Amino acid sequence: MTRWCLVVEDESPLGEMICDNLAAEGFGTELVKDGEAAEQRIEKGGLDLILLDIMLPKKDGFTVLRHMRGRGDRTPVLVLSARSADGDRIRGLELEADDYLTKPFNLRELLLRVRALMRRAPTPAVEETPLVLGGVTIDFRAHVARAADGTEQPLSDSEVRLLRLLSSRAGEAVSRREILDHVFGATALPAVRTIDNLVLQARRLFEPDSRHPRYLHTVRGVGYRLTPEAET
Repeated sequence: MTRWCLVVEDESPLGEMICDNLAAEGFGTELVKDGEAAEQRIEKGGLDLILLDIMLPKKDGFTVLRHMRGRGDRTPVLVLSARSADGDRIRGLELEADDYLTKPFNLRELLLRVRALMRRAPTPAVEETPLVLGGVTIDFRAHVARAADGTEQPLSDSEVRLLRLLSSRAGEAVSRREILDHVFGATALPAVRTIDNLVLQARRLFEPDSRHPRYLHTVRGVGYRLTPEAET
């Protein structure tokens, strides 16, 4: 089955070059050159990946990303931007971009990141068992945390990836660096503190007291460990 990638890039030569190389990787590609056209195409659906520039005519890439995540669209997004400041990278990750690559970039690195995103992308046909922690059900497919009384809290894509990884390695200590790479991709941003904040958000979903966790434990000097059976 052909996977479809939308390239959102206002520099035509660069956009066409990216499309050509993605096509050589087996992707079907579409190129749009402004933020409004990007939103219109994204709303139609059927995309497996979006390569998104930030500095675009009509509507910037951050706005496009915020709107699509706000609608619940979880299509993987790789941001391509000449804006390399830490603040821009952090903003992109906070808006739930899956990866962030600054221009000018190495084409081989771009293709490797695309392959990594496709490996991480969920396969719709695979059933996924929900994770139950202290009476709270983490529904990975629906992106919600469901309490025993039926109330639901939405999960961000980053929270889902974090809990998927830790539940797949239940009982093991997983390093902050490994979590950072898995959740946000192989970005050059070394802010492991980002993971600490994400863990704090996740704990609030199911820990009776997030200051004294029973399920999601800090392993000092290493990272975090998830135990589906509560530990005191």
